[in-house]
Amino acid sequence: MPTLNLKPTHKPVKSYYAALDQFAQLGITHETAVRAAFQALLEHCARQCGWTLVPEHAISTRREKRIVVDGALIDNFRLPHGYWEAKDIDDDLPAEVDRKFAAGYPTDNILFQTPQRAILWQNGRMTFDADLTDAASLIETLQTFFGYRPQEYAAWEEAVAQFKDRVADIGQGLAQLIQQERRSNPAFTTTFAGFLDKCRQSINPNLSEGAVEEMLIQHLLTERLLRTVFSNPDFTHRNVIASEIEGVIHALTSQSFSRADFLGSLDRFYLAIERTAATIHDFSQKQHFLNTVYEQFFQGFSVKWRIRTVSYTPPSRSSTSW
Repeated sequence: MPTLNLKPTHKPVKSYYAALDQFAQLGITHETAVRAAFQALLEHCARQCGWTLVPEHAISTRREKRIVVDGALIDNFRLPHGYWEAKDIDDDLPAEVDRKFAAGYPTDNILFQTPQRAILWQNGRMTFDADLTDAASLIETLQTFFGYRPQEYAAWEEAVAQFKDRVADIGQGLAQLIQQERRSNPAFTTTFAGFLDKCRQSINPNLSEGAVEEMLIQHLLTERLLRTVFSNPDFTHRNVIASEIEGVIHALTSQSFSRADFLGSLDRFYLAIERTAATIHDFSQKQHFLNTVYEQFFQGFSVKWRIRTVSYTPPSRSSTSW
């Protein structure tokens, strides 16, 4: 879990208060100006955690309403770790918090802030109401904000550390299995040849056998996620290429190979992905998360991105292909 190394004597903290003093001397109190000082401090803290503060970040609420927060803490998997809302010096901060929640803003880890005060909500309840004119209170608030970690995220981070090499090993094992079955399984050999011909007709006439083998491997490794993460159990029937691949895999498993047994050692990894994705209510953010999982874990066993996009990437809700 990331921890902030932040003290009142550190330059980012001193710079924050110096900027506020300068704004005060100029009589500047409006949000657009004064929030810049706190944004710089948040960006410094985010870098310590390996995250990015994304200004003006759009999300969908549970009510399917689009809102834009002043900032969101995003990690390399595009997962949100917290949200920030800045207000004017003269704003009634508790009233502004109530107004934002009435509009559907998240309550799991969101920091509402004016130069004098911060209100932090985590897990649906207020955890801090701090005086930000005091450096010690400022640092304690930031440490609590950046230290928040949903249980699902903790399990996900553990899975990432433990299973990255395991996914690679299983991908290599599937490649070897496909080669073996092409030599010894006539049903698979015939079905594979037919699928290769269809892919060459519909995707690229120069598509290699190795590229199609990689498509099979990717499908075997990720088909479960496309069904579960997007609550779409009929994916392999409604997506044309996925349906064709399932026919090839049926032939692959016609002798002794068991998909469930072979992928069983990745079950905890899949569960971690599924539970983490379930915390994301914005559909496009969920897409980004799964796409990043592809890139981080499965890109060694898939063909070029353009083929992967056509074949597997879930479209928007409005698409008719799902």
